[in-house]
Amino acid sequence: MGIMHVELSVQDCFFSTQPSAETSPVSSETWEIWFRRWLEMLRPTDPDDELPLHPQELYELSLRLTDDQDIQVLNRQYRQKDQPTDVLSFAMLEVEYPEFDELDEEPLYLGDIIISIETATRQAQQHEHSLETELAWLSAHGLLHLLGWDHPDDEHLERMLDQQQVLLNSVGIAVHL
Repeated sequence: MGIMHVELSVQDCFFSTQPSAETSPVSSETWEIWFRRWLEMLRPTDPDDELPLHPQELYELSLRLTDDQDIQVLNRQYRQKDQPTDVLSFAMLEVEYPEFDELDEEPLYLGDIIISIETATRQAQQHEHSLETELAWLSAHGLLHLLGWDHPDDEHLERMLDQQQVLLNSVGIAVHL
């Protein structure tokens, strides 16, 4: 196994534009550490041959921090639910990935995770933990969706929630929901 490389683009559309907002509780460096650690643990593989999704394990993803209004527009447009939500994931792995040798040098784009800071703040208060913990929880959930995890029923949801706990524990965050 080689060294995994993760390129993360963090788009802070919330803390950078809200005059009354404090600074983000999670730095860009922390986001990068979390996602790299989680991908190292999950070791994404092709379900057909169990080989890594990318030959050199080069991955890329985008994280957008936004507000309820913005995420509601996306939720309505892509999920036909006209309400804000906490996290949305748009997985690129659901699209056919071309298999060209030239792409071996380029990172495999996993997709986009969008988190509403307003909803995350409310949920953090409800669960009586920090906003940082809630953001870690939601970003881990989003990453699992990017890698093909889903929760169509209670059994799958329980497995996914258990995996989120494992991911958060790996970066020193304990969650008790």
